[in-house]
Amino acid sequence: MIPFLSLKDITAKYAEEIHQAVRRVVDSGWYLQGAENERFERHYSEFIGTQYCIGCANGLDALIWIYRAYIELGIMQPGDEVIVPANTYIASVLAITENGLKAVLVEPNPETLELDDTKIERAITSRTKSILLVHLYGRCAYTEKIGEICKKYNLHLVEDNAQAHGCSFNGTRTGSIGEAAGHSFYPGKNLGALGDGGAVTTNNKELADCIRALANYGSQKKYVFQYCGRNSRLDELQAAVLDVKLRHLDEDNRQRQAVAAYYYDNITNPLIKLPTRLPDQNNVYHLFPVLCGSRDLLQQYLKDNGVQTLIHYPIPPHLQECYKGVWQVLSLPITERLAWQELSLPISQVMSSEDVEKVVEVLNGFKI
Repeated sequence: MIPFLSLKDITAKYAEEIHQAVRRVVDSGWYLQGAENERFERHYSEFIGTQYCIGCANGLDALIWIYRAYIELGIMQPGDEVIVPANTYIASVLAITENGLKAVLVEPNPETLELDDTKIERAITSRTKSILLVHLYGRCAYTEKIGEICKKYNLHLVEDNAQAHGCSFNGTRTGSIGEAAGHSFYPGKNLGALGDGGAVTTNNKELADCIRALANYGSQKKYVFQYCGRNSRLDELQAAVLDVKLRHLDEDNRQRQAVAAYYYDNITNPLIKLPTRLPDQNNVYHLFPVLCGSRDLLQQYLKDNGVQTLIHYPIPPHLQECYKGVWQVLSLPITERLAWQELSLPISQVMSSEDVEKVVEVLNGFKI
């Protein structure tokens, strides 16, 4: 079976460096908020291209703290609206509703699978304060039109960069395009920890200071609590491992891009639709989604022929039980169609050329 993603093989690729980093942390006797966090935050902010990076417990918390900080600083208030792509993973929406803000779901472009910038303005009201731009699948979702809309309506652009470490737009890394960005280091991400982890990047010092305090019980000074925060810190072990893997991230992404290029050049089955091909700098291929009207049959066929796949995501946020009654009359036909047709093929920096070729061969043989 060709695995969808082998975390064991990815970790083994840099095993000695990772082992050395872990031993260094264990031997140091310092396991939280120490030198490893400082080092990784400095290196990651340099990589992304921002002045500040704040490590936290996970990617969801990173997004929650951004919007919580906007509220604490008086920039937003509960009830304000945030535009977010309707086909995103639920964490993007949870970060909005967790803060008492209203998520306004906007359909994606069915060709790019990213937020459709032609549909944003009709969703804007007097309560709209922000766009949460999700770089879904590792594809850059930013467009110049989105930037123009934010300026025109004075909207705060926040990026969900959980799936797009290393992606860029005209030479600018995603995660530094908006006012702030949330990053996830879940093990399966392009930059993945050996557990959970996350970070916020920003050029806004006031926002950065507030977020760092919120993630540390609300404290900027020991035993002094300015905010009602939570414990959401990136531990030293994860920071050390991430710093090792960060050094190899661009090369790992190039290897993912090579796999994707083979897919684009050789998948010819008319039953399979591929999203619009983007320039490599705009896509780091966290996932390689394809669309098929007989998705479930295709997935079973691939499994029977030795190829493991996953679905991202079978139930969109507006149809989830936890939001029952929130969007009672919402019609999102594109989002729902994508949820029913999307299938993610194996893609990673450790796939062999033989495995990539087999995936294509099997896929091209699919018939109804």
